[in-house]
Amino acid sequence: MSEEKKNKAKVQWKPSKSAEKPRFVLKPRKTEREFSFSTEEFWTLSDFIHKKTGIVLKDHKMDMVYSRLARRLRSLCIESFRDYLVYLNGLSGESEISLLINAITTNLTKFFRENHHFDHLSSVVMPEIVKTSQIGKKKIRIWSAGCSSGEEPYSISMVLDRALKEKNKAGFDAKVLATDLDTSMLKTGREGFYKSTSLHQVAPQYHPYFEKSSIEPNTIHIASDLRQMIAFKELNLLDKWPMKGQFDVIFCRNVMIYFDNETKRKLAERFCEILKPGGWLYIGHSETLLGAGNLFKLHGRTIYQRPF
Repeated sequence: MSEEKKNKAKVQWKPSKSAEKPRFVLKPRKTEREFSFSTEEFWTLSDFIHKKTGIVLKDHKMDMVYSRLARRLRSLCIESFRDYLVYLNGLSGESEISLLINAITTNLTKFFRENHHFDHLSSVVMPEIVKTSQIGKKKIRIWSAGCSSGEEPYSISMVLDRALKEKNKAGFDAKVLATDLDTSMLKTGREGFYKSTSLHQVAPQYHPYFEKSSIEPNTIHIASDLRQMIAFKELNLLDKWPMKGQFDVIFCRNVMIYFDNETKRKLAERFCEILKPGGWLYIGHSETLLGAGNLFKLHGRTIYQRPF
């Protein structure tokens, strides 16, 4: 058989009820895996994750899912992904979900990542908030949705604190809500310890917000007054949101890339509802508000404002 015919024979087409595009079934490889993991089991697992979190795992993610979840199977002394699916649907399944999500999601972040958002927050949003604030209503509320290990909400807090001090605006009640699905990342953010090399990403005017750690070598610690500005909470964006008040600003960056178009549209609608009129939404550099652009006005690259 020719090499071209051999390659064609490896792939068979099979439709999927939940996928947006047709799925292709790859025949099992000859290399031995530690745990059995069939294509059907991957589909069942990806559908389970989609229903629970809105995260879409397409077929090319199968090897990534295997490599990241193999550690969970070893930890639980489970011998196959079929047994892991049974475990997820059993009595212990609910507590396992957060660990499952922690394993499959990527937490790539740094201080002042996509810096143009923080420049806009400092030069446009903060002066606007301070100018329009009324006596007795000096509240600033910002939400970091998908905060990962905390660099984003701390960057936000630095901008907030510096802007208020520069304008001699004491008495403002400024708070940042930081939410994520990944409980281990939330723990890191809550504790506020980072490698000293993280300072290379931070402009000198923000260095006073970092203290050299006396506990760990080559480690810096976020100043306590800044840590007190932030509440780190576990939250699934698909669940009911417990927040009651409206936000001035929402950062939801590099989160919606995991979702299908319908989930993105619904999420944008919910963001619009919980933002104050004139409030701002920042999204990731590779994301768009597909199907929900009528809810917001675009102000430059990945910067949106809810109309007044």
